[in-house]
Amino acid sequence: MDANRAARTGAAEEPDALKAMLRAHRELVLGDPELLAELGLRLDAANIVDFGPVALSRVAAAHERESSERKRLEAVTQANFAAQARTHASVIDLIEARDHADLSRRVDEIARDQFGLVAGVVALEGPSGVPVGWRPLAMGQVELLLGPRRLARMGVAPTALGLFGDLAPVIGSVALVRLTVGQRAREGVIAFAGAESGVFTADMGADLVTFLARVVERTAERWPCE
Repeated sequence: MDANRAARTGAAEEPDALKAMLRAHRELVLGDPELLAELGLRLDAANIVDFGPVALSRVAAAHERESSERKRLEAVTQANFAAQARTHASVIDLIEARDHADLSRRVDEIARDQFGLVAGVVALEGPSGVPVGWRPLAMGQVELLLGPRRLARMGVAPTALGLFGDLAPVIGSVALVRLTVGQRAREGVIAFAGAESGVFTADMGADLVTFLARVVERTAERWPCE
């Protein structure tokens, strides 16, 4: 244990010893042009060490990386604000629905007009009929689409393409959120479709889509759905 402590202490003291040696013998650096060049420094006419091209290029590269990262963060922030604004506008549109059919139509219009998606649909499991404009699902189909006890699913989901009817061939990815509708708590889903596989991905957060799903649930409770 003492040997290890001594080794660590010695290692910590080495940089300080090196600095002291360089201060005492600074001519070792000032008199070696090749060493100055490797360090990215240069010696001007007044015998003052100045930043050389290498050092300047390092500073410029660091600044460029910092600027690029800042621009990326700003772009992400702006995109998030824009998505939230569109979501809030969508909520106002949804709660103005007059019946189940109008609610389903508004979900599709929001998907297309607000978010530039291919389609948005609302689907509900049996055994009884489903409201006009809603897609019918077999009992247990929600579990097959989302997975056991999952509330949401984002990404490529071939088993969900049938929800979109004739549009299925042009769909690349989907966002699915579980719904619970009516006094009998019938299972359903709200589904949004993008044309490309990268529109929705498995690592995306589903907060905004889930929020819209909860609005659809509460709005649908205005009318009987048994």
